[in-house]
Amino acid sequence: MGQVINNIFARSFRSLSRGRNVSGYLMIAPYLLHLVIFLGYPLVFAFVLVFHRWDIITPMEFAGLKNLTRLIHDDLFFKALLNTGFFLSIHIPLQIITALFFADLLNKKLKGQDFFRTIYFLPVVVSGVVVAILFSQLFAFENGYINGIITALGGERVPWLVSPQWAMPSIAIIVTWKNVGFYIILFLAGMQNIPASLYEVASLEGATTWQRWTRVTIPLLNPTMVTVIVLSTIGGFSLFIEPYMLTGGGPLNSTLSAVLYIYNQAFYFNHMGYAAALGFAFACIIFTIVFLQKRFVTKDMYS
Repeated sequence: MGQVINNIFARSFRSLSRGRNVSGYLMIAPYLLHLVIFLGYPLVFAFVLVFHRWDIITPMEFAGLKNLTRLIHDDLFFKALLNTGFFLSIHIPLQIITALFFADLLNKKLKGQDFFRTIYFLPVVVSGVVVAILFSQLFAFENGYINGIITALGGERVPWLVSPQWAMPSIAIIVTWKNVGFYIILFLAGMQNIPASLYEVASLEGATTWQRWTRVTIPLLNPTMVTVIVLSTIGGFSLFIEPYMLTGGGPLNSTLSAVLYIYNQAFYFNHMGYAAALGFAFACIIFTIVFLQKRFVTKDMYS
């Protein structure tokens, strides 16, 4: 009799479990459907495009490996990659230093602290197009507000966006101003998780402010630092709005980013198949760099 009861309970439990599984699948079905339609299908379609020639208007034509062969010999694409790397070499250090500086200020007890936190984060939620229009006025060569201040002080105008030497550093400054508020919040959260007792012990040991900063704050911010570096790298690789709005990739292709080049090939020249090949190659480059970066930066910081 006991065995019969146990079998009944076992079958009931299995039925209930199956019901829960079905309910679970039904709950995630909308998300899976969204994933298939808006991520899966575009990825498959883009991969198919890699091996075809298509200008949106006429039917697709099979091209084999011609798009990949063209990519290997495309000097302008490699120029765009170098421009993106140059941008990252300025943007990432500038963003980290700026975010650490303001996060340290906000971590102290100051009047109006919440107000300043809001002000620093405000550019993050402002449209990139609006930011580009704002800085086009600030960095204009003839009538720009910044050059107006420089000339009023007796200096010479700086060719912020019209010189190949100044254009990409200027864009790096703009992007840093736009995004630094997000990383200030990350560093601030990391600083607030550091026990105050560690600073008290360091002070009792006679540590200076700089020593407390370098031997307590920075080492304990290592996990946050890794996150900031990885996110900054991924965000930097997606550079598009600023060069598109401010310079169009010029002067002399000095601000032509990889994403802008892919966009031009797809929607300006209607080379959709080649743009798909560029996109997949660029995605592989980003994945490799971020993977190596995360692995070695994490290893160095925790060794």
